Amino acid sequence: MNLIDELTWRGMIHDIMPGTKEKLETETMSGYIGQDPTADSLHIGNLASLMLLIHFQRHGHKPFALVGGATGMIGDPSGKSEERNLLSEEVLQNNVNAIRKQLEKLLCYGKDDNPVTIVNNYDWFKEYGLLNFMRDIGKHLTVSYMMSKDSVKSRLEKGISFTEFSYQLIQGYDFLWLYENHNCAIQFGGSDQWGNITAGSELIRRKAKGEAFAFTCPLITKADGTKFGKTAGGSVWLDPEKTSPYQFYQFWVNASDADAKKYIRVFTLLDKETIENLEKQHDEAPHQRILQKTIAKEVTTMVHSEEDYEKALSTSALLFGKGSKEALSKLSERDFLDVFDGVPTFNLKRSDHGDSLDVIDFLSEHTGILSSKGEARRSLKENSISINMEKVTMEKSITKEDLLNEKFILVQKGKRNKYLVIAE
Repeated sequence: MNLIDELTWRGMIHDIMPGTKEKLETETMSGYIGQDPTADSLHIGNLASLMLLIHFQRHGHKPFALVGGATGMIGDPSGKSEERNLLSEEVLQNNVNAIRKQLEKLLCYGKDDNPVTIVNNYDWFKEYGLLNFMRDIGKHLTVSYMMSKDSVKSRLEKGISFTEFSYQLIQGYDFLWLYENHNCAIQFGGSDQWGNITAGSELIRRKAKGEAFAFTCPLITKADGTKFGKTAGGSVWLDPEKTSPYQFYQFWVNASDADAKKYIRVFTLLDKETIENLEKQHDEAPHQRILQKTIAKEVTTMVHSEEDYEKALSTSALLFGKGSKEALSKLSERDFLDVFDGVPTFNLKRSDHGDSLDVIDFLSEHTGILSSKGEARRSLKENSISINMEKVTMEKSITKEDLLNEKFILVQKGKRNKYLVIAE
C-alpha cells in the first residue's frame, strides 16, 4: 500500500494538493512538519500530525522536523480568536530544547538508516534583516492573497496585529528555505495549517519557479463533541513530568468505543489486517475493551517505554483491588496520588499518637473513616477491612512501617470502598 492510500484508510487525509500522490509514488521525497515551541512539551494533539511524518519516514522518504525557534517568537494565529502572549527568548529556548528531545525519541533519531533531520528556523532567521526579508520575500505574496487565509479572515472583526498577520509569510519562507537547501518539496501538518502551508508552496512557485506539495490530517475530535486531549486535569502531555505515564495510559484506556475505532488508526502503526481483526473482536465483546487496551499499550510504549507501559498496567490493577502491598510500595508519591485521585481522603496527625496506634482507634477516632469504634469492631470481625491491600484483624496496630512513601496508608472496606489516609 502506498503512503497516501495508507493514510486515507486510516482517516488521516484532510486536504491534499493535486499531484501529491503521484509524486510520492514515482520518487523518494524529502518533506517536513513544523512544531512551534509554545510550551515545554508536545501534547497528544501534536502527536496526530507527527504520525504523518512517522508514516512518511516508514515509507522510505526523507523526514525533516522543524522546531520553530523563530516562528515561536511571533505566534501562529491559526485557530486562535485573539492575540497570543509573546514568550521571552529564555523561555522559548528552554521549550525548543525540550521539544527537540521529544521529536528525536519519537522519530527514532539516529537509530535506523533513515534518521530524521531536526532543524530550527531561528538558525536562518537570526541574521536575516527586516529590509532584506521584505524585498526578497514580502514582494512575492500580495496582501489580498494573505487576507484570504482563514486564519486571518476569522480575526478581522476582533483585530489582528501585523506581527501575527505576517506569520504565514515567515512560515512560508521556512518551506522555501528547506526547498532550496534540503530539497524539501512537501510539507504536512494539521488541517489548521493548510493556509500557512499553501503560502509556502505559493512562495516556492513564485520565487524559486519550483513545484511544492502538501497534505494535512484532520484535527482530532471526540465523539461527544468535547475537545480531544483534554482531561479534568488539563492537556495530556508527552512529558512524563507533566502527565505521568499512568495518567497517559488511562487517557487511552478510557476512550469511548466510537473514539477508539478512530484512535487505533491514527495513533498506532498496526497494519490494516491487524486493526480490522481487533475491531471485529471488540464488536463481539465490547466489555473487554480490546481496542482501548491495545491503543493504550501501543501509544504508551511509543511515547514513553515498554517498562512505563508495564508499570501503568500493574498500577491500574491496584485501583480495582488486584494488587499487593509490595506493588503499592513501589509507587512514587506522584503515581500514588494519580492512582487514587478521587478516593475519599482522611488526615492522620502523627502527634496524636506514639509509635503505635490501635487499628480500631485508627479507623474511628483518629481518621473518621468509620463512624464509631463499634462499627470498626464489626467490620474487623466480618474480615472486611484491608490495610495496604492486606486483610487485618482487631489485633492489628498501625505503625510507621504501614506508611507508604512515609506518608500514605490505603484502607479498604469490602471490595469497592477505598480510603486514602495521609499522615501529617
